[in-house]
Amino acid sequence: MSWDADVTIIGAGAAGLSLAVHLAGPLSGSGRGPRVLVVEAPPGPLRSPERTWCFWEVGGGPYDHLLERTWDRLRVYGPDGMVVDRSLGALRYKMLRSSRFEEAMSERLDRSGVAVRQLAVERVTDIGDQAVVRGHDAAGIARDLRSGLVFDSRPPRRLPAARTTLLQHFRGWFVRTSKPVFDPSAAILMDFRLPQPARGLAFGYVLPTSRHEALVEYTEFSPAALDGAAYQRALSRYCGDVLRLGEYEVCEQEQGVIPMSDGRLPRRHAHRVYPIGAAGGATRPSTGYTFAAIQRHSLNLAQAVRAGRSPARVPAPHALRARTMDAALLRALDTGRVDGAQLFTRLFSSVPAERVLRFLDGDTSLWEDIGVGLRTPAVPMLRSLLELPLLRRSAPASWPVPH
Repeated sequence: MSWDADVTIIGAGAAGLSLAVHLAGPLSGSGRGPRVLVVEAPPGPLRSPERTWCFWEVGGGPYDHLLERTWDRLRVYGPDGMVVDRSLGALRYKMLRSSRFEEAMSERLDRSGVAVRQLAVERVTDIGDQAVVRGHDAAGIARDLRSGLVFDSRPPRRLPAARTTLLQHFRGWFVRTSKPVFDPSAAILMDFRLPQPARGLAFGYVLPTSRHEALVEYTEFSPAALDGAAYQRALSRYCGDVLRLGEYEVCEQEQGVIPMSDGRLPRRHAHRVYPIGAAGGATRPSTGYTFAAIQRHSLNLAQAVRAGRSPARVPAPHALRARTMDAALLRALDTGRVDGAQLFTRLFSSVPAERVLRFLDGDTSLWEDIGVGLRTPAVPMLRSLLELPLLRRSAPASWPVPH
């Protein structure tokens, strides 16, 4: 038995749903849209847990009605306790829970006549003039889905070979305190008042939604993730010794691992099969931010498909200049040539926060990039950049999963 479509999208997360909505929605100059089918894994270990996505954009956006909270100020705490408190100007830092986004996008797709089916995908192949998605549905029945194009958001089994690979790994607690200890007017983007790992950096991250409630995270950039007990100790120390929350209740928990690598992810898996989302290079290697790049890339892909152009001609989610700067920064952090806590504190204290965020999003001009670069340790960063062509890419590692 088969379900047929012009486009099959594997995965009903941020990347899959965003692309499906852009394909189903009206685009200027287009006629009838393609027939789109979205497949997601049946309930179980193949499905992603609840997640929190954060991004920044100018003013209002299409998902503002779904947001948990927005902030127009950010704070960064240096290792010595110095606080950098900055306005974001026209930008807004936004917090979105995956469950609200996925529910809203699924409703939009349903109104547009786009089906979302459950399928545990086993393989995707090109056969003649079609791509075939093969797997089993929730009842265990084998299914073949045939379409002209497939966009696959599943993470690859292995990371690409790279000169540097660090992991951004974190655990977050949604806490409720007995006393009003949080300031909901500003988000704490990085708090370096924590012990630092031998390689990489560690920081706290606080998104206050009220005087009594916040998402509090412990995050590391380092070669390997921690075990559960280590995250527990780090978060308890941060909440107690640094933030001094007093009595608090942990209402919910989230955890994740994001690869930070200068490896080259493939732009396509087969003639008609294209990776999207993190698998398609949407994650910014130096920060782990992904959601905003997914939105840009999804729109560009949808416009290409609706216009009859090959998705292979759509630019990568991040430009070459941004990826090169990321590779140099990862190398500098991994070798210990730069102190990550000092570097990011100095950036936010000497450059307007709006420009730093645009820089992190790859939205700055060459001259702005040079200006930001001059606020970093010039010699170790330049050395890391110049040696990149001489470094060998190591064998790929397994795609990380949370402990």
